[in-house]
Amino acid sequence: MNISKITTLGALRQSGWRSRPVRDEMRENLLARINENATIFPGIVGYDKTVVPQIVNAILSRHHFILLGLRGQAKSRIIRQLYTLLDEHTPIIAGTYLNEDPFNPISPKAKQMIAEMGDDTPIEWKPREQRFHEKLATPDVSIADLIGDIDPIKAAREKLDISNEEVIHWGIIPRTNRGIFAINELPDLQPRIQVGLLNILEESDIQVRGFPLRVPLDIVLVFSANPEDYTNRGNIITPLKDRIDSQIITHYPKTIQEAKSITASEADIAATGVTVPEFVRDILEEVTFRARESEYVDQSSGVSARVSISAYENLVSNIERRSLNGSGGDSYARMCDLYAIIPSVTGKIELVYEGEQEGAILVAHNLIGQAINQIFLSYFPTPVKGKTNPDAAPEDNPYEAVIDFFGAGRKLELSDDMPFEDYKKALESIAGLKKIVQQHFPTKDDRELLLRMEFVLEGLYHNNVIAREELDSMVRYADIFSDMLKGMGGVR
Repeated sequence: MNISKITTLGALRQSGWRSRPVRDEMRENLLARINENATIFPGIVGYDKTVVPQIVNAILSRHHFILLGLRGQAKSRIIRQLYTLLDEHTPIIAGTYLNEDPFNPISPKAKQMIAEMGDDTPIEWKPREQRFHEKLATPDVSIADLIGDIDPIKAAREKLDISNEEVIHWGIIPRTNRGIFAINELPDLQPRIQVGLLNILEESDIQVRGFPLRVPLDIVLVFSANPEDYTNRGNIITPLKDRIDSQIITHYPKTIQEAKSITASEADIAATGVTVPEFVRDILEEVTFRARESEYVDQSSGVSARVSISAYENLVSNIERRSLNGSGGDSYARMCDLYAIIPSVTGKIELVYEGEQEGAILVAHNLIGQAINQIFLSYFPTPVKGKTNPDAAPEDNPYEAVIDFFGAGRKLELSDDMPFEDYKKALESIAGLKKIVQQHFPTKDDRELLLRMEFVLEGLYHNNVIAREELDSMVRYADIFSDMLKGMGGVR
């Protein structure tokens, strides 16, 4: 259909265009997309078998629906893609505020225009992205914002009674007529505002300043909320909850691979030439997974996927900074880079017991340590602190040579900005360390080998086999027993 040639009601009639309720429009377009085997929500990962089918069912059922989930579960992203299920362009009566259907006008103004001009009534075509609006629910949102209010200036200028619909300044919901309106964080709306939504859902009744108006809005309402807020008594009125047809629960990624896909697609990473091996990205994602299980993190608030996204950006930036800061152009990840993500973690988790800033930093350190250990044990044997059998050969404990290296009183110091040659020399000085990696973790090149040698040291530390101390940007590995004695004042 060449919409540029259809500018009047008469031309629209001749074109064969048919009027449909917006819910039927979404249903038919969704069915067409399913028949074409097209992706329903591009960029949404991990919901193919859970959330997406429920949303599809809700749309096919012509439902208003709500997405319940913690922060960072792609609720807003899904909602903002719903407009793609609308027709690409839709005709409206030109000059009307409520996007009125040329075949079914609802306002006195539109009805009068058609009565006076007939087939010459002007038609405009509204693109589908302009038929979607959303509003973040905050305590200061008013009925006037959402539904409308009387405009006394207009009433005085046009000498109209204030009960006349023509003196109303329509709010954002009526202006989204024949479209999709989304309210984020629904429970934050005051109860009296929720009553206004209830009337729209149930009866198409609108009350403005005590004047009841019958405005048959054609609209799909979509909501989002935190599950805890949604179910707490008093945060949402029960009749409104009852009239939202479908309630869909979202969730965080269930696997590391899903989480990595989300992070890779969302992280703002410049083409820096930085290399981050997959197992380091696994550790980074594992930090977020550990946070979602930590007893120190407020789980009712949630741990957003943005933790991993920001952490990955910080990790890459730290490597980039080192490569330009006298380290011989080393743009390959090191284990110390993982600790550069701490600002991303502390800024996005809420502790059960809020206290000093050092508390969040300590929790972040512990989460990184748990993540390193989780991935370490997936590649290497579980370390033991000493010989369980004095008569056994040293090969029975693959880490014995490394433990003996530190047990002899030696220390190893690595720093964030250490030149590559010094970094390499330090790691290669530890007897048996390279052999452990070669036996259990095949590597592509020497640079990857060095990183994984450092990984083994971190794994041994997090299994309490060797000691580790942070001094500004430097990390010192040592014998755990000497470190304990030093802490007791027995060794200087």
